[in-house]
Amino acid sequence: MSVNHQQGSMMEILPDETHKRFIAILNKKMDSGRTLNVLGHISVGLADLLPAGEAKYVNYTDMDGNEHPNLSHYPFIVLKADNSNKIRKVREEAVSRGISFTDFTHTMIEGGSVIQQAATALTAEADLEYLGICLFGDTSVLSEFTKKFSLYK
Repeated sequence: MSVNHQQGSMMEILPDETHKRFIAILNKKMDSGRTLNVLGHISVGLADLLPAGEAKYVNYTDMDGNEHPNLSHYPFIVLKADNSNKIRKVREEAVSRGISFTDFTHTMIEGGSVIQQAATALTAEADLEYLGICLFGDTSVLSEFTKKFSLYK
């Protein structure tokens, strides 16, 4: 079923929502607070990284006329990884295929942004512990290398 997006008096026909998706893969070894923090950072970062218009957002209006704005038209799937190396492999695949992504490592936890950037700069990639990655792209392409992960429950 097609969903329309109302923008002022203009109706926009949206593309098929099954063709693209967001996928976040999170390291299952984190506590819930850290998990949500990582998910927030990588989601916001990826949304900002995408070219204008690539992701589609819709406003929902309830029966009382209250607007619930700017929610993703495309699915956002959250998966879990057993460890950092599995996330590293997804990152390598995204890089090799030119897929838009953001990731989050252990060096991005303590201190503010400046301290975290310095810690990351002093850490070899092989020594980074990946806590999460968020990708956006064609469903069929992303599924080729993410289907082995389980849904995060």
